[in-house]
Amino acid sequence: MSTPQEDRLALRDLLENWVVWRDAGDWTRFRTVWHDDGRMMATWFQGTADEFIAVSRKGFENGVRILHFLGGTSIDVAGDRAITQTKMTISQRAKVEGVACDVVCTGRFYDFLERRDGRWGLVLRQPIYEKDRLDPIDPAEVPRLDRAVLEGFPEGYRHLAYLQTGIGYTVKRDMPGLAGPEVEALYDRGKAWLEGHNC
Repeated sequence: MSTPQEDRLALRDLLENWVVWRDAGDWTRFRTVWHDDGRMMATWFQGTADEFIAVSRKGFENGVRILHFLGGTSIDVAGDRAITQTKMTISQRAKVEGVACDVVCTGRFYDFLERRDGRWGLVLRQPIYEKDRLDPIDPAEVPRLDRAVLEGFPEGYRHLAYLQTGIGYTVKRDMPGLAGPEVEALYDRGKAWLEGHNC
């Protein structure tokens, strides 16, 4: 039996490995942070862990760069289940209306985890998108954004969605933000997960 401190260390290692291995394109080790039935939710993708790895790998090989940076982590453990929230930023570079730009989106990874056969793994990762911004790489160049398109996306990730839509992704428009019914429903799912229900 592991101690609560050992569980917390194992969970923190898993969360940090997710970011390093995914962003480095270390797909074999990246697969180890997921359980077989793991699922990923993101603005541009929703599906199984294996599907997420496949599309991420394809994008990586085609030059798509989506980078992640982590901050503090909150960990709630109930037996063999855990909910973690980790402050993060997502950074993506691409051309927006013909101008090379960086989008930085700040939020949290909200994760459903379970220990199976002595190993912690991700069952569901649901980002919470709190705010974002878009910066041209060259400050002398400014993209002309379509204001109606931009404002059609949720406030917490509208610039990220604008960029991702522009390069061909279909963006999910009801992801959880800092406040509102979507994030409240997510918190309810997290509480139910710790009580033994399905996520």
